[in-house]
Amino acid sequence: MSFGFSRAQAVALVALVAVIIVAPGLVYPVFAMKVLCFGLFASAFNLLIGYVGLLSLGHAAYFGMGGYVAAYVAKTWGLSAELAILAGGAVGGLVGLVFGWLAIRRQGIYFAMITLALAQMIYFFCTQASFTGGEDGIQQVPRAPLFGVVSMQDDMALYWLIAGIFLAGFLLIHRIVHSPFGQVLKAIRENEPRAISLGYRVDDYKLLAFVLSAFLAGIAGAAKSQVFGFATLTDVDWPMSGEVVLMTLLGGIGTIFGPVVGALMFGALETYLAPFGDWVTVSQGAIFILCVIAFRRGIVGELGNRLRLVL
Repeated sequence: MSFGFSRAQAVALVALVAVIIVAPGLVYPVFAMKVLCFGLFASAFNLLIGYVGLLSLGHAAYFGMGGYVAAYVAKTWGLSAELAILAGGAVGGLVGLVFGWLAIRRQGIYFAMITLALAQMIYFFCTQASFTGGEDGIQQVPRAPLFGVVSMQDDMALYWLIAGIFLAGFLLIHRIVHSPFGQVLKAIRENEPRAISLGYRVDDYKLLAFVLSAFLAGIAGAAKSQVFGFATLTDVDWPMSGEVVLMTLLGGIGTIFGPVVGALMFGALETYLAPFGDWVTVSQGAIFILCVIAFRRGIVGELGNRLRLVL
């Protein structure tokens, strides 16, 4: 199959594109855009944990900083939508470069705790920095026109932009995973000492994967700030890092489509359980427990295993 897609993956991709096309007619477009942003965020996180074996507990730092930067440059500098989103991704990647360089020399729980600690530094920075607005965040962010000329004020116009960004990021991750670079990442995940013995500069590969993951997480956060018109501390706080872990676990770690399905389920639960008020968290927890018991490899991972398919 061309582009590295198996037959099952090609069918799943066609189904995904079809769902994206019909989604605005079935659900509120803003909800669909939120799911796409979180789907890209979870896919970026999965690139690191699923294919390199590195558990980052601080991915909210890149997601949140991407949102803050995109919101700031769109509101203050008047940049167009694509430049604001790219600026958010670039800052996310830059923060990922610094944090990755500090963290990748450790493994396991030590790596996870270092990423969490570094992310909390970003959170406290955002509470004090003037450009972030502190606890108020950046509010009333205008929907910047695409290329400076195409209005994004209409929800449907913005939806197609967000859908295009999601698909571009999703296909980029697929290409990375199925490239020679991706094969080295999998080798590192399976047996790092053996990869070192074969002459690979393991730390360089892990750092590059970390930066790519942070860049895409920044893009997702930047896109979300354009959708909702604000950037707040919620997106940079540690619970957001936990949520992306849950999305990936729910859909299936190490699968291409799993994080997207996990993001969809997480977004649906968060939205449609809202009428239960304070019981939302309890309801979500119970559903997550049931899903983990029933789908130990995640929903997509378990489905692929039972059908003997690679998804």
